Amino acid sequence: MRLGRETAAQLAASVERPGYDPAAQKCGIVHFGIGAFHRAHQAAYTDAAMAAGDRDWRIIGVSLRSGDVAAQLNPQDGLYTLVERSSDAVAMRLIGSVARVIVAPEAPDDVIAAIASPDTHIVSFTVTEKGYVRRADGSLDTDNSALASDLSGAVPRTIYGFLAAGLARRRAAGLPGLTLLSCDNLADNGRQLRLLMRAYLEATDPTLADWFNAHCRCPATMIDRIVPAMTMEDRAWVAGEIGLEDEGAIITEPFTQWVIEDDFAGPRPRWEAVGAQLVDDVRPYEAAKLRMLNGAHSALAYLGLDAGHEFVHQAVADLAIRPVIETIMREEAAATLEPASGIDTVAYAGSLLDRFANSALQHKLMQIAMDGSQKIPQRWLEPLATSQAAGRSSPATLQALAAWIRHVRGDRRAVDDPQAQALGALWQAHGREGIAEALFGANGMFTATWQAAATDLEYLSKQLRQ
Repeated sequence: MRLGRETAAQLAASVERPGYDPAAQKCGIVHFGIGAFHRAHQAAYTDAAMAAGDRDWRIIGVSLRSGDVAAQLNPQDGLYTLVERSSDAVAMRLIGSVARVIVAPEAPDDVIAAIASPDTHIVSFTVTEKGYVRRADGSLDTDNSALASDLSGAVPRTIYGFLAAGLARRRAAGLPGLTLLSCDNLADNGRQLRLLMRAYLEATDPTLADWFNAHCRCPATMIDRIVPAMTMEDRAWVAGEIGLEDEGAIITEPFTQWVIEDDFAGPRPRWEAVGAQLVDDVRPYEAAKLRMLNGAHSALAYLGLDAGHEFVHQAVADLAIRPVIETIMREEAAATLEPASGIDTVAYAGSLLDRFANSALQHKLMQIAMDGSQKIPQRWLEPLATSQAAGRSSPATLQALAAWIRHVRGDRRAVDDPQAQALGALWQAHGREGIAEALFGANGMFTATWQAAATDLEYLSKQLRQ
């Protein structure tokens, strides 16, 4: 029997129930990219806020491409089980904050109507780095086929096309602006979203761009929780624990963090009452997380895959890999952070290593290795540029970077990356001796973020020859 509104009462007693009636709540949030991370993070915070007394903050999820999540959640009335699992404890909770999921290509006007609804106050995003359709220099990639289609006035395919259509309806109806809340691992994600959205509107409707600028806000955020992809075995285990089939179940770690810039256009849930941090400046938290946690994660992925490992906990236990990860976190990445941030980098690195070692989470290295071309600029290249300007070397980060370069050659394993074809072509054209310069030299693919010195190029080439 499958989980749903009619069957939820039959859940095992060990599953914590929502402290409110989900069906009685209106939807106040539209969320693009309703994958596993959102359901373990923002949706869980929102559920907790409604359990604490907030009302009318249910979430309408939007899938820009796949209908998989809609097929998981819509037959279950949006309900799913969130499992927090460590090596020595398990806690299970029924989440009621998601109302439904719209598959955008199948019902684009439903997405626009949800954005334009008077009940909607926040549109949020976990669309990954590639969902922002940016060039290497951070500008809108107008050569992207989906974005070019949106700019031509066709049925929307990107977040920008849907937002523009929804905001235009709000303006025409005399409704207030929205808070656009990026929850993706982009440096300064709120400002980036604002600049990109304004650039899109200036190209399509300059008067709407002015309205957006005056009435909408884009707070920065920092998000942190390790959420492995679910497997059939995971779902079978959850079903055995809760007594019902749950296609939308999520297994995650106990740790969670959400830091939000306190800059909203209108009402919002009281997320700070349930663990989120509302701050004036997110940047110190964001830099520490991107460079120490995410940078180490990417290093574990590529070095670990090269060593034949499948999961994070295996790679961090490898005595040849762990010292490289510790050096990246404790020395190279930590040295690029502002001393005034107040972050205890020694303690932070220790807590991250403990989290990586959690064998109860089967976090696949291939999941982390996806979309590397979109991730390495902020995780590795920006700190490399900072260290270079300060006269510091970063051999551990360069060792990880060499592992990524080997990965994108594509001859060892599949490369899931929007730039896979271009990266493969560079390898074919330049070979082992020239690929580092083609990527990071004076006219390289990534030099907008970091231009390698001659000694760095020599080090990378040496690593690639091994």
